[in-house]
Amino acid sequence: MDIQHLPLFPLHTVLFPGGPLPLRIFEPRYLEMVSRCLRTDTGFGVALIRHGREVGEVALTHEVGTVARIVDWHQRHDGLLGVSSRGEARFRILSTEVQPNQLTVARVELWPEAAHLALPNRHLPLADLLRRLLDQAGHLYADVPRRFGDADWVGCRLSELLPLENGRKQALLEMDDPLERLERLLALLSGLELG
Repeated sequence: MDIQHLPLFPLHTVLFPGGPLPLRIFEPRYLEMVSRCLRTDTGFGVALIRHGREVGEVALTHEVGTVARIVDWHQRHDGLLGVSSRGEARFRILSTEVQPNQLTVARVELWPEAAHLALPNRHLPLADLLRRLLDQAGHLYADVPRRFGDADWVGCRLSELLPLENGRKQALLEMDDPLERLERLLALLSGLELG
């Protein structure tokens, strides 16, 4: 069991392993967190907010999240710090502690990386849909390596890009079996209007 301590960034977003996450940083606690992550080449935890807001008081999050690693940063035109990060391993929060600066630090158990599974023929239409969605996604996905033959990668990218509410995305994140995630996506797609 790989136990680590991670600063948490609660968001109204579900981050998947391998997915891009652009952020605007302005709160002092998160500016400090980003500075520490850059200095020590470590990641931070992104967890979906269950109750609360992204700014201000400490928010209550779901127990499962994803480690984010900063891949680039820049000063934005509005004077705020812009950070580009990418999802890595999933984790389960074991406990949390709120520091004096209101940054939450979590003791987490990192989940092992999903095993590489070839995309079954039954799910090839999902890869085709994903290709179209990535073409429309623009620069955000420009640097994300393409692995259309990998069941986990296809499932994670579709989970990010499809217009699903965050509770469904969270349930997809928490699934251990990439093929089960693809089956769930097929079921969800049958109820979506994709123009």
